[in-house]
Amino acid sequence: MTHLVYPGALHTRFHHALGAMHLMGLTIDVLRGKGHDITKEEEESANIAILLHDIGHGPFSHALEHSLVNGIKHEDISMLIMEKLNVQFDGKLTQAILIFKGQYHKNFLTQLVSGQLDLDRMDYLNRDSFFTGVSEGVISFDRIIKMLNVLDDNLVIEEKGIYSIENFLISRRLMYWQVYLHKTVIAGEQVLVKILKRAKELSSTGTILFATPALSHFLTNQISEDAFFKSDIHLAHFAQLDDQDIFASIKAWREHPDRILSRLCKMLTDRNLYKVEITNDAPDVDRVQRLKENTEQALNLTADEGRYFVFTDVISNRAYNAGDSNINILLKNNATIDIAKASDLSNLESLDKTVKKHILCYPRII
Repeated sequence: MTHLVYPGALHTRFHHALGAMHLMGLTIDVLRGKGHDITKEEEESANIAILLHDIGHGPFSHALEHSLVNGIKHEDISMLIMEKLNVQFDGKLTQAILIFKGQYHKNFLTQLVSGQLDLDRMDYLNRDSFFTGVSEGVISFDRIIKMLNVLDDNLVIEEKGIYSIENFLISRRLMYWQVYLHKTVIAGEQVLVKILKRAKELSSTGTILFATPALSHFLTNQISEDAFFKSDIHLAHFAQLDDQDIFASIKAWREHPDRILSRLCKMLTDRNLYKVEITNDAPDVDRVQRLKENTEQALNLTADEGRYFVFTDVISNRAYNAGDSNINILLKNNATIDIAKASDLSNLESLDKTVKKHILCYPRII
């Protein structure tokens, strides 16, 4: 929903997958030039792994994970799709799957697909920065790739690249607060999640809603994680879902007799989103209760219905996780040191901390 704040942010995940694959090709050329053995088959497998790393995302990505396919991680769906494709292609994706899972004997290939300094992050930071116009996200990906090396089967950054890595980590933190976790983006995503939850709740009680066959499948069925991975029918419907299924339904549901669903859909399509307050401390309980009571009275809602309009949540941002495949700097004496300790920026170690903030959402009319 970032386009609600930055109108240029209409690029797709397909753009990103192609970009990440392009960066993989550049990186492998650099590593080969530094004497590291990467076969043609390994290059193809690494390209396949990065091309398909996000294929398990549904429409509106993370918002869907909290509503239609609740509790099922997109990474697990990506893995399932890759395994199905591997059958179709007579096992030609086997090596790519091992790289994706982190089970291939050359660990640095896995780190290029998923790690603290992976090509996924390198692509989306630059791409999202370009399309949103938020210049803080611009990183020197070409410089970082030229500084990549491998030591003891792990990716390292040559000492000359330390400032580019500092910029990379700070850019990621800024992009999260200014773009991905912008309060209007959060408001749009929260309305979408509530719309899908209400639609699913109505469908579970027998209400017939306008929907494409793929969307209808997930509205009318309570699908557990175990059931999703045991039956091909769920994956087949999931693969048919895209943004258009959701948007077309939301436009139709604007006029639905259920006033909760109708109001939520009008809020999104008319851009009359929640008022969102982001604070370091949890909102005052008494104030939240007063907001609930005022909202229920103003909109003539029951207490159960009021939860769609007044609620709290927690958001978090962690730019660097030093315990998870550290970014190591390769010094001139061939020793390595973690970026947080090698950097002369005093605030870089603080990026290793998870920053949590509390959000309070309620209608603007209150």
